Amino acid sequence: MSEYPLPNNSTDLAGRVALVTGASSGLGERFALVLASQGAAVVLAARRKDRLDALADRIRAAGGKALAVQMDATDADSMIAAVAAAEAEFGPVDILVNNAGIPDAQRAHKMSLDLIDQVLGVNLRGPWILACEVARRLIAASKPGRIVNISSTAHFRYDGSGAALYSVTKTAIARMTECLSVEWAPYNINVNAIAPGMFVSEMTDGMFERMGGNPAPHLARERVPVPAQLDSTLLYLVSPPSECVTGAIIRVDDGQSSAVRLRK
Repeated sequence: MSEYPLPNNSTDLAGRVALVTGASSGLGERFALVLASQGAAVVLAARRKDRLDALADRIRAAGGKALAVQMDATDADSMIAAVAAAEAEFGPVDILVNNAGIPDAQRAHKMSLDLIDQVLGVNLRGPWILACEVARRLIAASKPGRIVNISSTAHFRYDGSGAALYSVTKTAIARMTECLSVEWAPYNINVNAIAPGMFVSEMTDGMFERMGGNPAPHLARERVPVPAQLDSTLLYLVSPPSECVTGAIIRVDDGQSSAVRLRK
């Protein structure tokens, strides 16, 4: 007789501690609210402390647990300190959502060295350092964990729109996910990635402005999805039912990868 419920589909995160980077807006803000709604104590990390404080107040007002921690995704000491602050407040972090990221929005040959370093730092170096710091502490404590890295459909396709380095970093995040899932499988630390397409966020607001307007009419489903439409994918990857899933990169793009919008 199976010991699992029917269906094995709980999203109960009570007793879990989640660290979400880039939590001051967009996808990160939504991820934090979703995890808190299912009982996780959530540590909100980003540069804009005022926004984090407001979000923490909102989570507490709804009966959840939250801690706002100012963090710079290009500063290793800042990231390690954020993990330490989370552990001091709630216990070891056993859910990490590596969400912080920035676009490059420039042709490769026009990028300054400072911008190159910033994109590589925030989009790749930062997630690597945080994943390793969280895993190191979990391994020392003999605790399982879940790491969710945010890649992009730019990992699968680049159309020359002027974000080549961004695409390279998102492919690196996908490969990092696969490699670390192997490295940490013996310790019951699952490492997976979500590869979103274009979703409404502060990042896409700037992109729409550069493009001259919202591109929804040109997309396969004539819409740009909103962060709430990623809730179920995130919850699946951090909840008990996905205990055997590690090393996966899940594309969520609402059909945007279709090269042609077919008329109905």
